[in-house]
This record gives sequence, structure tokens and C-alpha cells, in this order.
Amino acid sequence: MSEKEPGDEPSLLSMRGIVKNFGPVQALSGVDFDAPAGQVTALVGDNGAGKSVFVKCIAGIWEPDQGTISWNGEPVHIRTPRDAAALGIATVYQDLALCDNLDIVQNMFLGREILRHRFLDEDAMERAAGATLERLAVTSVRSIRQPVASLSGGQRQAVAVARAVMWNSKLVIMDEPTAALGVAQTAMVLELVERLSAEGLAVIMISHNLNDVFRVADRIAVLRLGEMVASGPVSDFDPQMVVELMATGASERHVPTQAVASGSAPAGTD
Repeated sequence: MSEKEPGDEPSLLSMRGIVKNFGPVQALSGVDFDAPAGQVTALVGDNGAGKSVFVKCIAGIWEPDQGTISWNGEPVHIRTPRDAAALGIATVYQDLALCDNLDIVQNMFLGREILRHRFLDEDAMERAAGATLERLAVTSVRSIRQPVASLSGGQRQAVAVARAVMWNSKLVIMDEPTAALGVAQTAMVLELVERLSAEGLAVIMISHNLNDVFRVADRIAVLRLGEMVASGPVSDFDPQMVVELMATGASERHVPTQAVASGSAPAGTD
């Protein structure tokens, strides 16, 4: 978790009254949400809470039916992924969308290759890829020409994040970044999340693992059945309260200071 107090920075992304319907099904009901720069905002909720729909509205996959979106305090419309990318929004989905048969450099520049005299400028792409990985302190890969198929889960996540931030991203959305990872690989990915926020990027992390949430998040937002039932600084929550909010939409718990400091989550919350 960063040393900055949540609330110190204005919201880079601010969403108000977001509604999304699919025929008669209302997936999002008047959702308010903020993602400040330089902070990690954890978006949590049970299956079917609306997390994926909400994130796809940010990423430009789906356009909200109602509501307003502000970027750096200015109203914007995000109708397509190209609109999101133009603002500096990058999404790392759970499947990572990496090509196993290509190496790290080729994956990081896939579709955005650097050309020189109509030929691929391999040297320029290697330098840029290497600089980005070095900036993010990704030192575990043997070579940037290593095939992605040979990478561990944590290394693959790091490559996907590096590809996302290479293009002047200001907000990075990470969908279940530690799912199916071992202890050491999870620690590496969480350190990467902290590094992104320390560089001033806004990070939205979707996660079912409350241990991970309380380790790196500055803010928590809880979705339940398409409604935002609670959001605020991580100090306003403890793991048991988050579980109750996810399950029932309400909690009468008061946050004990030691619970937040320890970051311990009850069994079965992931």
C-alpha cells in the first residue's frame, strides 16, 4: 500500500450514476466510482456483482446507458476501446491476451511495431521493451527474446502489464491479477501493482482475494448486484466487513485499527 493517504489526490477517473442494461436485465444501477491517480482502488464483489460489466464500461467495450464520466475533472465519452486508449486507460484482462508463440518483445509491440524504412526496427523495439521492464523492476526474465510460452504465470502477468504501461497509460485496470498464481509469483505481481501506483498511475484491481486487497489497496469499492454498496479509503474497512457487504450489501461492524494494520482475511474469502 502506498504511503499517501487516500483523498490526498483528486480523482483521475470519476463516474457518476452509471447505468447499464441488457434488455430487461439491469447490470449496473446508478454506480458512483472514483479512481485517484497514484492509488490502488480495489473493486470487489461476488460473482454476478457487475464488476466485469463496470470495467468494460471504463475500457470502452460497452457504453453506459446513463451516467457521466469525468477524466481529470473534464467530462468525456468512452464509446470504444480506442477512446479509452486515447485517454490513457489500459486493461490487463485475466487471460492476458499474450501470444505464446511470440517472444516478449514481439508481444509488447504486437500491432504497434516500430518500422524503419518499411522494415521492423528490432533494435528500437528491444530497447523500448527492455527499458519498460527495467522501469518496472521486472528482472526475473532470462531474456526479452524469451518465448512467452516459457514464462511463469507471474512473469506473463508482468509482461502484460509492461505492454499496457508502455503506451503512456495513466490508468491500468487489472482483472484478477493473482488468480492461479503461487505464493512467490503473487508477491511479485503485488509488488508490480505497488510500483505502478508509486509512479503516479491510477490502478483499478479486481480481486476476490482479500489478503491481496488489504496488502496493496488504498481504496476499496464494493459492488453487489449492480449497485455500489460501499466505497472509501481502506482504513474504513476490515476483511469481515467487506465479506458482509459483498454478501448482504450492509454491515454494522466498526473497523478495529489492528484489523486493517494486520490485513488478515477470514478463511474462504477468495
